Amino acid sequence: MPVYDRSAPDDPHVTEFDGGIEWLAQPDETGRRASHLLDGPDGPWLLDPLDIPDLDARIDAFGDLAGIAVLSNYHARDADAIAARHDVAVTVPPWLDRAADRLDAPLDRATTLGESGMRLTRYSPLPGYAESIVYGDSNRTLYVPDALGTAPFYTVGAERLACYGILRLRPPRELFAQFAPDRILVGHGTGVFDDATAALQDALDGARRRLPATLRRHGLTQLRGLVSALW
Repeated sequence: MPVYDRSAPDDPHVTEFDGGIEWLAQPDETGRRASHLLDGPDGPWLLDPLDIPDLDARIDAFGDLAGIAVLSNYHARDADAIAARHDVAVTVPPWLDRAADRLDAPLDRATTLGESGMRLTRYSPLPGYAESIVYGDSNRTLYVPDALGTAPFYTVGAERLACYGILRLRPPRELFAQFAPDRILVGHGTGVFDDATAALQDALDGARRRLPATLRRHGLTQLRGLVSALW
């Protein structure tokens, strides 16, 4: 079974929360790709979106779409098609050249999401690997595309949130120390809405200690996911 199911979604898993929406277009796939809508003062923003049948109606319930953000080099996803329907640009931070090369929509190479108050922070721990961490001070929402996740192939034991694979060797403690989130959204898996800061601290503190268990249990799946993402 492929890690990512790229067929047309017909039964997405959608979760509404205060100020936004989370959806898994293919909730049964191993990769558990998640997409998000976050409302803001300039309107709703989509983060790393996959298209689903009723997405436009869900966007319209929040107002005119302010923009779309692609926040990982491997998350171009359906940003082009959605941007064309809503006549908006796609924000891609300057350090994500691979993602930019895979989009045809007008691009905004910015480090903030319009007037939303959400700022982007670069994370690039390995050659060829780059993503953008999103944090909003007003809504205390943290979004992490790849470095942290809740999908089953990220976590071991009682982990609610975990560092991805080899990143456990040097967990990004300093990067995340600046954030105190009330909720954490991820690019792979469902969000953490309860005791989010505690879950984040546990993910970082236990990352290296749990690496051997992660490699034994998920090493092959994570390798398959990486190869699939590259394609």
